[in-house]
Amino acid sequence: MIITLTFDVVSAMAAMVIALTIRWVATGGAPVDFVTTGLVATSVFGLSALFSFYQLGVHKQVWRHSGWPDAVRVVQAVGLTVLIFLPILFLWNRLVGFPRSSIAIAIGVWLVFLFFGRMIALFRSTRQPFQIFSAVRKDAPLTVLIANAEQAAAVLKDMSASSRGAPVRVLGVLETDGAEPGRAIRGVPILGDLDDLGKVLGLLSVRYGIMPWVAVTGETRDREFMSRILAEASAQGAKVMALGRERDGGRLKPVRPSDLLARPPRVLDPLPVANLLKDKRVFVTGAGGTIGSELVMQCAKARVSHLTAFDASEYNLYSIDLKLREYDPTLETTIRLGDVRDRQRLVQAVERDRPDVLIHAAALKHVPLMEMNACEAILTNVGGALNAVEAAISADVSRFVFISTDKAVDPDNVMGATKRLAELVVKQKARGTNLAASMVRFGNVLGSSGSVVPLFERQIAAGGPVTLTDDEVSRYFMSVEEATSLVLQGAANNGAPGEASLFVLDMGEPIRIRALAEAMIRMKGLLPNHDIKIQTTGLRPGEKLHEELTYDDERLQETGVEGLRKVLPSARQAEPYDFERRLKTLLEVAAQRDRVNALKLLSELVPQYRPPNCG
Repeated sequence: MIITLTFDVVSAMAAMVIALTIRWVATGGAPVDFVTTGLVATSVFGLSALFSFYQLGVHKQVWRHSGWPDAVRVVQAVGLTVLIFLPILFLWNRLVGFPRSSIAIAIGVWLVFLFFGRMIALFRSTRQPFQIFSAVRKDAPLTVLIANAEQAAAVLKDMSASSRGAPVRVLGVLETDGAEPGRAIRGVPILGDLDDLGKVLGLLSVRYGIMPWVAVTGETRDREFMSRILAEASAQGAKVMALGRERDGGRLKPVRPSDLLARPPRVLDPLPVANLLKDKRVFVTGAGGTIGSELVMQCAKARVSHLTAFDASEYNLYSIDLKLREYDPTLETTIRLGDVRDRQRLVQAVERDRPDVLIHAAALKHVPLMEMNACEAILTNVGGALNAVEAAISADVSRFVFISTDKAVDPDNVMGATKRLAELVVKQKARGTNLAASMVRFGNVLGSSGSVVPLFERQIAAGGPVTLTDDEVSRYFMSVEEATSLVLQGAANNGAPGEASLFVLDMGEPIRIRALAEAMIRMKGLLPNHDIKIQTTGLRPGEKLHEELTYDDERLQETGVEGLRKVLPSARQAEPYDFERRLKTLLEVAAQRDRVNALKLLSELVPQYRPPNCG
């Protein structure tokens, strides 16, 4: 700051010397006392500049991050310098011997020095020296930005370069690294660090008469920072938003529940998936669901040659068809309405479309509902998986992917037991065939139709209460992007034909559902149990307090893809005796809606499952 202030003041004095010299030379000579006049004028001009630039905080600017607000502040400081300089010089000798036109020359020369220095710094850091003259909107919402210095500079630069104007008006920056306190980035003052958030919000709300938003970007969206930010912001009644970097300036979006994961979201290597899917024919069951629709879009982005979306819901199919047409009207697609329980319909569809890859995402997943509709869960989750894998084998599909769940581990509910049995079905059916099968087991998907997140969002929007089954319940969570990436990575990393590989994602530590609920309430700028009540209702049928991703006797093997692990089963997990006959009997009993015997047979095929008393 001393160096930049010195440069600005010395530039002012040099500009005055140049202006006086030009003016006296142009008029044929200097006055007799030109030395005294020149020294006094130069000194007063320099001192006026020192006062003005210090008073307006120009010395706090970080030149390599300079923007339009910095340029405005520089011009304001130059104007204040002149307003101070002229009265002082007038009081000294009533401007005798001092050419008035030298003021205009000095201002012009000085501004050249000031902006040239800043533009050189901009060119060295961004290669865009003229960004200092990019204007910003004045009607945007007031915001405090939380980021480290480099991320803040990048976001502010993108906003100033946006053709549509900045989405917010950033009042100040709170640094997470404390690298440059007391300075400014592209004209935005650094107000402190994360510990100062509450104090800063309080002061700004008083000054502007409105509570500013809190914008987070970069590393501050990690859970390490988000918990602190949400707690402090909600205490002040401030909303927390995410400000990203995009080609046409930052875009402000609500903080997503995925920002609350107990680990940074996984970004898996896209190359194996691209190699697997490019120019291939892909068939997706359950294509209209949360996971299925995201899988369909990821396949479309991978430039498959043909894509089949298969689903039992007319509306879901309509929605995904619309999204596909909007994304790429030239992509060859087939939209098929059908139920995976209907073996003839599914086999017919697969044989007609002749896919290279079949992804089986169709399932019934809601735990309490499946407890009440056990036979339907068996017919869809087990029978549907059987139909899908047999259809794949019949049509000579090369790769098959089955989506499982963490609830398949030591299942306490019908949904988990049916998914575990479906894993065994896929493994048994793939053996000895040309089909390379992979099964992917993961936890809850944030924002999916069966997730607590949409429920909490509706309850918060209605003013509460937010309902929990138990204060101690915890779950593994992942974003829908992670879930689909994992499914496709599993397909790309599976074994040889005739094998069925099981994969899990390193999901970090499970999250307490109560902590998730509290954080989601704070996202809206509200206080848990003050603005929005939280109530516990007791565990529902089939629910566990905690879930696991693997059995105790399953071992994990690294795949070479960060975060993706292969599950190696133990010898004790061999399929039950007379598996195919008992499986056929189970499906026949379920089709007759004989709940008691269906659950009994399910427990025999999945020994870890103990059904409740069905009498």
